Amino acid sequence: MKKLVLPLSLMVPALVFSQVRKKKDTMKTANIEEVVFQKKVTGRTNDLTTVKISAKDAQNVASISGGIEGIIKTLPSVNSNTELSSQYMVRGGNYDENLIYINDIEIYRPFLIRNSQQEGLSIINPDMVSTVNFSAGGFEPRYGDKMSSALNIYYREPEKFELSGEGSLIGGRLTAGFAAGKDKEDNRKFTALFSGRYRNTNLVLNTLKEDTDFNPKYMDFQTYLNYHFSPKLTLSFIGFYSNNDYEMIPKEREVDFGSLQQPLKLNVAYGGREDDKYKNMMGTASLNFKPSDKWRFTLDAFAYQNREREYYSIASAYILQTFDPVTGDPVTSYDAGGQIEHARNDLFVKTYGAQFRTRFSPNVNTDIEVGFKYEKENLKDLTNEWRLVDSAGYSLPHEAFIDPRNAGDLNLMYNIAGNNHIQPTRMSAYAQYSQKFFWGTNKVFVNAGARVAHWSFNNETIFSPRAQFAVKPDWDTDMLFRLSGGIYYQAPFYKEIKDLEGNFNSSIQSQRSIQAILANDFEFYMYDRPFKLTTELYYKKMNDLIPYYMDNVRIRYTGKNNASGYSYGIDTRLFGEFVPGVDSWLSASYARVYENIDGKGDIPRPTDQRFRFAMFYQDYMPRFPAMRVNLTLVYALGLPTGAPVFTDPYQYQKTLPSYKRVDLGLSYAFIDPKEKKNTYGFWENFEELTLGVQVFNAFNIRNTVSNQWITDANTNFMYPVPVRLTGRFFNVKLEFRIK
Repeated sequence: MKKLVLPLSLMVPALVFSQVRKKKDTMKTANIEEVVFQKKVTGRTNDLTTVKISAKDAQNVASISGGIEGIIKTLPSVNSNTELSSQYMVRGGNYDENLIYINDIEIYRPFLIRNSQQEGLSIINPDMVSTVNFSAGGFEPRYGDKMSSALNIYYREPEKFELSGEGSLIGGRLTAGFAAGKDKEDNRKFTALFSGRYRNTNLVLNTLKEDTDFNPKYMDFQTYLNYHFSPKLTLSFIGFYSNNDYEMIPKEREVDFGSLQQPLKLNVAYGGREDDKYKNMMGTASLNFKPSDKWRFTLDAFAYQNREREYYSIASAYILQTFDPVTGDPVTSYDAGGQIEHARNDLFVKTYGAQFRTRFSPNVNTDIEVGFKYEKENLKDLTNEWRLVDSAGYSLPHEAFIDPRNAGDLNLMYNIAGNNHIQPTRMSAYAQYSQKFFWGTNKVFVNAGARVAHWSFNNETIFSPRAQFAVKPDWDTDMLFRLSGGIYYQAPFYKEIKDLEGNFNSSIQSQRSIQAILANDFEFYMYDRPFKLTTELYYKKMNDLIPYYMDNVRIRYTGKNNASGYSYGIDTRLFGEFVPGVDSWLSASYARVYENIDGKGDIPRPTDQRFRFAMFYQDYMPRFPAMRVNLTLVYALGLPTGAPVFTDPYQYQKTLPSYKRVDLGLSYAFIDPKEKKNTYGFWENFEELTLGVQVFNAFNIRNTVSNQWITDANTNFMYPVPVRLTGRFFNVKLEFRIK
């Protein structure tokens, strides 16, 4: 046990290991789920950087934004400062730098979303998921051109008829599936899985400290069909449709901020409304042919359509005051004014194409894989967005502040107008080689290859070599050492090519990142239970960066490759059975990311994470195992405040308050298939029945997601007014599964 003291002291707080696994159960869990030398299973990957997430854990986690993303946010390399969004930042990257795949098909998120409460449902339905693979960087060549992470989800095939559902105070879902027909080998020939979800977060948003009428309605429908002509030939189809309607009528808002020496209060009265609509549709047909154990061919045909509308006209009148900290009486009025925010933004995105992949495995330890993808894109963008700010009788910006002798023109704070339509073509190809072998008595794994891509809009061709290497020494101590890296590009799309005036920049280039990741996995037993400690060191050197402004979850790029940067950090994660039979983990990380814009010097990027700690913990009562609990805890130092659009980022180098949040899920399984208890009458129709209570933001901590900037008319100083997130909310959830 002396060998365990050093690594455990880095990760383990004072947790009480009150439950000990019986000796007869020890052999059943000898292999932790996350392994490198694994069997051939559905959704298998040769990627050494991949972390496997249990789909069951993702269903159990208490999360507003979504099960899969909610549990990913507890990993050490992942950061998010808003519970309302399923988006996340990885190792200094922003929300746009993450790849998402469902059954190896790349998925797009909505593009126009500005606030996290507009986002709605995650595209990933946890009830349909079988396998979750997540890589925080250094991923293999078969994944596309993004600089931060890759998430690959595989949907499952039902084995028999099933009907399950969920109902709660904020929505519900219904999932049905069946398997029909049998071939000569007694395998099902046709399987189908359907799932529909509905969510309305009005009750959660009412915990915001503002008088606003919300009516956010989110719904989607997904299907996964498979027809097995034979054990060697399968045709499958994934269909997806979602419709998000976000209506908001603000009335008034009051915000207290500042310091003890200078307490400030902002009072705002509103008029107008916001009405946004986001519709997404996707369809993918895949033909899989496996003539032998050595060969596998896959042909995918896909189409994706995204229709977004962002309409709002909101007028506001505000007063910014400071108060006497003793009497509470107003002392100074820094500003009194108003503003009008207006937008009529429409976006239509349509992509369709095909990809072909083949894998040749001459033996169980060798894989050779190649692939080609052709994609046609159609982007129609109509932007009409402006803001008028009236402060003490002056419209801002006002040139009189710069030169009192010049009254100047009265201008809008900003006006972004664009009418763009492009139909480019994108092509990419990759090849990679994977090999497992013995070096003496040590196990070695190598995965190397490259990908190449070309986009006709900017006529750019990029080449991305990538490699991974791992060695498992023949030691008594169970350790694995990994080294991965390569050149990773951020291929531009709609958001990157759009400048601050609303036009598409055809000379924009891909952002580039050179990455190196050194990692160690240490597996051990403690209290007769398996654990795994993972430590990763990484460094990224970036150039051709496109600076951006980040407000809430909206990222607005400048449309110019005029910056360079770098990031580095260390991630640690302790994974294992803190309680026998269920997985939990602790995560800690330290990360920094800097950029240099136009050679002015290094400053933190808007995603500069610094220190972060997270925990996902599951437990149950030993004598009443049907009573279960899961807890997610996050503590993260605040991100940079972010500069207002059209301002100099070098003038805004403060940080937001730390993000602190605890979500708790309590449930009781009245009927549990693992218990195999006899049920009678109406209840014998149920295979599973669980009633739970979720406590979101259990300690009612008011976190800050961003700032609203208010200008003092006398000094032209801009005050950062915090935009705070939701408070404590109790949700009741009922889950069932029919036999």
